Amino acid sequence: MSIFDDAAAVRRGQEEGNGDLENQRQQRSRALPPTTAASTITPNAYSTGLLNDYDDDQAKVEKVRTSGAHDEYIYLGQQKFLKSDLYEAFGAPLNAGLAPVATRQFANPSPLGLSAFALTTFVLSLYNCNAAGVELPGVVVGLAFFYGGLIQLLAGMWEMVVGNTFGAVALSSYGGFWLSYAAINLPWFGIISSYIPTSGGSDVADYDQFRNALGIYLLAWAIFTFMLTICTMKSSLSFFALFLLLGVTFVLLAASEFKWSAGLRHAGGVVGVIVAIIAWYNALAGLATKENSYVRFSTVSLPGVGKSWSWR
Repeated sequence: MSIFDDAAAVRRGQEEGNGDLENQRQQRSRALPPTTAASTITPNAYSTGLLNDYDDDQAKVEKVRTSGAHDEYIYLGQQKFLKSDLYEAFGAPLNAGLAPVATRQFANPSPLGLSAFALTTFVLSLYNCNAAGVELPGVVVGLAFFYGGLIQLLAGMWEMVVGNTFGAVALSSYGGFWLSYAAINLPWFGIISSYIPTSGGSDVADYDQFRNALGIYLLAWAIFTFMLTICTMKSSLSFFALFLLLGVTFVLLAASEFKWSAGLRHAGGVVGVIVAIIAWYNALAGLATKENSYVRFSTVSLPGVGKSWSWR
């Protein structure tokens, strides 16, 4: 066999190979799903076609289809994606401005406010229970100013930012309560000394007036707390119990001031400790997540949640 015979054989093999490739193209075009036909693609989409017929693993390489008013959607396989999502997946958002557009997500301020309220309430309630022989609330003034007062007030302001009206009202108000309580017990403000002068014969009458004034102060906070309790009747059991028992605490402490009763004061302290524990539980329920804790704190909805009640 001469070299020309070899060339002729090679040429015949190429022709046979080209015929096989043409048959493969026809078979693949017949096997394409109907959704790839030009008539079924939206006007903004590119027509699909095979770009490579020589792939060893028989995988089809197709043009990317897009749709939308500005071609903002991309079709990958049978799924539809936004171009912006794909850009974020690969890092930079392709922003041509001087700086990327700032996108901020605020944290949940409720656990902070509840923690500040719980700790300050816990300490003062132990004082009211005469725990370890402590009766004077002087040490709790620092907590009332900075943690229960300032931090809780800031948490209430942050609740406004995230759009939680109830949380803003509750945390800001009780932050104000602790600040006012600290001011009453701080000699620099002169509130107690205005009722109890250091000289004169009317100390007893003035002290009685101070106790009544303090009772009215606590009673007003009890009314406000029961008002908030009404707004928690469609929430969880622990959240409802927190405000209900807090209102009971204020009532007991107010009654102890009116009656000069150590027993009512101790009872208010016991209920206050329970309130602090419930507040801590609610804080943990919002703070402990599957990302940071192996222990989750669940909440139970009140019976009848989802129904509407009205007075007629």
